[in-house]
Amino acid sequence: MGVSINAEKCIGCGVCVQVCPEVFNLDDEAGKGRIVDAARADEIQKLVKEAVDCCPIGCINW
Repeated sequence: MGVSINAEKCIGCGVCVQVCPEVFNLDDEAGKGRIVDAARADEIQKLVKEAVDCCPIGCINW
């Protein structure tokens, strides 16, 4: 499984970072979410799923 963020749809709200900072971060320049450790996503699937479910735009794919 891989995790990705659709940067075109992302509004940079930061919910993913709040839920799972081990995998997600905010790109300060772009003002968008980004993946910082995709390999870790498989280890902490429950948190990644929560981040996916909490994204108000639905731009996280996993």
